Amino acid sequence: MARGWESKSVEQQQEEMIAQRETARVPLSPAQQHRNRKHAGLLLSRARLTQQLQAATNPRQRQMLEQAAAELDRQLSFFKEDTTPRQ
Repeated sequence: MARGWESKSVEQQQEEMIAQRETARVPLSPAQQHRNRKHAGLLLSRARLTQQLQAATNPRQRQMLEQAAAELDRQLSFFKEDTTPRQ
């Protein structure tokens, strides 16, 4: 019996947390959603390039990866410059 009550309590707590998250979120405009997805994609690409650079032994391959990383860094810099809060 105690387990049943305990699981109901946990389930209730989880439902309350979900409800709080949903009410706390400010709906994003489609443009903001697109921007967030683009930023996340660039970060993932940059992380992947970093892994490839660590494993690369061929100088030409390293040069190509470094150029790609520099381009991603340039694109990511646009996200850092635009730090004004949006409403």
